[in-house]
Amino acid sequence: MDRRTFIGTVGAGTVAGVAGCLTRDGDGNGDDGSDGDPEPENPDLEGELRVATYSSMVDGENPAGEWLKEVFEEEYPDAELTWTVPENGINQYIERERSDVDLDADVYLGANVDDLVLVDDRLEEGGLLRDLNVDRIDNAERIRDGLDMGDPHGRVLAYDTGYISLVYDETVVDEPETLADLTEPAYEDALLAQNAQSSDPGQAFLLWTIDAYGEDGYLDYWDNLAANGVRILKDWSESYSGAYMEEERPMVVSYSTDQVYANEYGYDMRRHQVAFPNDQGYANPEGMGIFEGASELDLAYEFLDFALSSEAQAVIAQRNVQFPAVEEEFVDLDDEFDQYAHVPPEAVTVGYDRLRGNLEGWVDDWAREFAGQ
Repeated sequence: MDRRTFIGTVGAGTVAGVAGCLTRDGDGNGDDGSDGDPEPENPDLEGELRVATYSSMVDGENPAGEWLKEVFEEEYPDAELTWTVPENGINQYIERERSDVDLDADVYLGANVDDLVLVDDRLEEGGLLRDLNVDRIDNAERIRDGLDMGDPHGRVLAYDTGYISLVYDETVVDEPETLADLTEPAYEDALLAQNAQSSDPGQAFLLWTIDAYGEDGYLDYWDNLAANGVRILKDWSESYSGAYMEEERPMVVSYSTDQVYANEYGYDMRRHQVAFPNDQGYANPEGMGIFEGASELDLAYEFLDFALSSEAQAVIAQRNVQFPAVEEEFVDLDDEFDQYAHVPPEAVTVGYDRLRGNLEGWVDDWAREFAGQ
């Protein structure tokens, strides 16, 4: 999974909604009337909490994970938070579960809807992560409406969200008004994209085109992109930090918060314009959940609640350069965010139900034709 880490000053803004809400009323068989794990009278808050995540959460300059570990351990002095970065993201835990091997982690931080679909396509329905008892997570009620991953098993809560968009150099190309514009001569050899097999923004952009053209039409659209010279690189770092920042091409699939980064480092803002073709951006909330076999269950619930606290939400948003998951009133961020972090007029996403049973086939069909472009 490729993510990016920037040290930026971001502030509160209104996040456009995607239908639904991650929090839900309990209606299962728990002792307190909610799904998931009943809350103990005397929770065990000692021991080592192992949290799996992606590399930019814990590596690089001033990552969010460094702060989360320090402050969590201050609040829970008998606990130790240990980060682990799986080489192959959620797939590593799917394979370990298939092999009946200890997962060696309690919490997964960084799941999106695509990950949940892969889990359910490859393992049993509703597997790997626990059905959460959100009544144990007080701060869950502060999550914005509109961060739904559509998981019918209630395994995740959002902790941040972002929007995939296009970033372009306005001194070279005009803003594309539609996705179809990208196949026109004005954008020949202009676009950098990422491999949908190995990149989150790459897969999100692919799904955006499936939403726009349908599963019967998206490969034809990509044929036209390929004929117009789209260049596909492995991940976001190669395409943005590498090729785009080296001015090899004037447009790249990226994030709608990129101007926050450009402003922070004093880059030429003309090369960091944000485009929402079709007046859309692809919504990509990130979620956190607890593994079914977690050995430190009580600490895991405390960590999920902690990650949704006002201070943690501000740090995650600033250092990941993404929108916070909680409502604006609960997080204090810099006013410059409204100027430099952009929300699309319409947030689109391909939901769980449509992805289930289809995602791997769509990506494989795309990869056979285009992964080597």
